[in-house]
Amino acid sequence: MKRIRFLAIILAGILMNSCVVLKEPTIVKNDKMDQYKYVFVSPTNYLTSGTGSLYGGQDGKYGSAINKSVNPSDVVKGILIKEGFISLSELKPELATETLIVNYGESGKRYAGFGYPIEVSIQFISAKTNTLVCSCTAEGLGETDADNIRQAITRCLSGLLSKKD
Repeated sequence: MKRIRFLAIILAGILMNSCVVLKEPTIVKNDKMDQYKYVFVSPTNYLTSGTGSLYGGQDGKYGSAINKSVNPSDVVKGILIKEGFISLSELKPELATETLIVNYGESGKRYAGFGYPIEVSIQFISAKTNTLVCSCTAEGLGETDADNIRQAITRCLSGLLSKKD
């Protein structure tokens, strides 16, 4: 009976440690976004990441792997287009008063249980004045780094755009 109770306590501890709680997105708003119609999203490179496992038994060794890739600027651009912004392939001086420059960056990583959330920060800068209009920071956690980044971007922009003025 003592063994069962001991195992239950150990199992409960492991389960509680593996449940990662992501930090709430941080939003900074210095100006309203509804006066902007266009976005220029700074280009980023693709990130490819993967996970795999190897099994061994009497009949041999077996394995599986999952590889995923993500281009952060494509994810950001897609969400903003869905929200009604028009994506520009280059900055146009004649549209500067209505254009936001969007920058993306990975801003942290922390160990949490059996994985590590990746934190991203996204800033929106006025193309006319080069001042910060708003920014957001959020974490994401999935099977791979690509999943982490995709989830962090989605959480970040969801938090920002749901508070759209």
